[in-house]
Amino acid sequence: MRAIRSFVFACVACLAVVGGACGGADGASGAPPAATPSAAPSDDAASESSSPDAEVGLGADVGGDDAASDALDQADVSGDAASASGFVHPGILVQRAQLDFVKAKIAAGAAPWAGAFAAAKASRFGAKTYTPTPRATVECGSYSMPDNGCTDEKDDVTAAYTQALLFYFTDDEAYAKKSIEIMNAWSAVLAAHTNSNAPLQSAWCASVFPRAAELIRASYPKWPAAESARFAKMLKDVYLPEIIKGSTSNGNWELSMIEASMAIGVFLDDRPTFDAAVAMWRKRVPAYLYLASDGPAPVTPPGTTKSGAALTTYWYHPGQFVDGLCQETCRDFGHVQLGLAAMIDAAETAHIQRVPLYEEQADRIATGLEWNAQWLDGVTAPSWLCGGTLTDATPTAMWEIALNELEGRLKRTVPHVRSVAAKVRPTGTNHHMVWETLTHYGVGG
Repeated sequence: MRAIRSFVFACVACLAVVGGACGGADGASGAPPAATPSAAPSDDAASESSSPDAEVGLGADVGGDDAASDALDQADVSGDAASASGFVHPGILVQRAQLDFVKAKIAAGAAPWAGAFAAAKASRFGAKTYTPTPRATVECGSYSMPDNGCTDEKDDVTAAYTQALLFYFTDDEAYAKKSIEIMNAWSAVLAAHTNSNAPLQSAWCASVFPRAAELIRASYPKWPAAESARFAKMLKDVYLPEIIKGSTSNGNWELSMIEASMAIGVFLDDRPTFDAAVAMWRKRVPAYLYLASDGPAPVTPPGTTKSGAALTTYWYHPGQFVDGLCQETCRDFGHVQLGLAAMIDAAETAHIQRVPLYEEQADRIATGLEWNAQWLDGVTAPSWLCGGTLTDATPTAMWEIALNELEGRLKRTVPHVRSVAAKVRPTGTNHHMVWETLTHYGVGG
């Protein structure tokens, strides 16, 4: 059966190396009449500002490769191994058939994959001379003050995953060895994360580190078992305790913890951890994106009893609760996109593991992403929304996976999501958002 699947995929990949351009009509969502919001509260516990790595432009945008992705979606070509606990490997954010599809596109020089690959390869994270900077204790305060290893750790996990992807796409063993070098360096010394942002720092890094380990373990048999086991122990003993219980802070915190817990669960073949993360996702997402069907007020955040004025304050006094509003829309769009990215990444991993989180919240996800995307796509915010001022309304690197899901799988019409994704394509790196055009553009199912 696997041989048949491999043959089918090879045929699909050969037929799919030329993508067809697909357009999407632009449009604006309606907005309710005016109301005057109060000032938004501060959040001293947050420290999520980071400059993305430089991105390399392609010079021209192309639409989704619908014929290719549909063929990939319809053919049962995963070729991925299932563990005794039922997990698909590799199965954290990316899977084998998807990566083989992209590899064929790169070999054919097809856009945007070839350009996205060139960007990753040319980045500092893709350098074969990259040097990790591990430490025993990473101390991260609010807004990364102090930053004692916080940026170094985020850079190193990004480099480990970048090198793992480059190995898969090039078969150049130097990239696999570099990814392993980075992972081994940290697993040999890391003992703790401290200060107020320790849980969030742990979540961001544990969202990406397992991706690298999962991909290397599945594609490079020369990573010694003892080293892989030590890395697994670091995930279980150092990262997981910081994140598995979630958070009652802003939604992006807990969503990042969910993504990381799910990734760790897959890598460790730890079904209870994975299931706990799925349960957390199911509770947090309805409390992060509002739908009118929730009632006149949003769903109470998990682990709290917020209601009335306290709940409105938690949502940063948006003026009105309307379909698609995010809990952090009136805070700033940097945090909105960090939260939505984690929500989508977790659902993507769950999709690979045959858990239909996307489908369970399809209306909420599509409505929430399209409604928030419009404000990043040039639509003027009404005066009632957040006092008429939206903060940090600049798109970042998170929209590609969402677009692939909403248009490629769920067949939803999301013109603003499509437009915003095009604005940031090919995507670079930013926290847990890493080379998403390269891995997810046009891959369908």
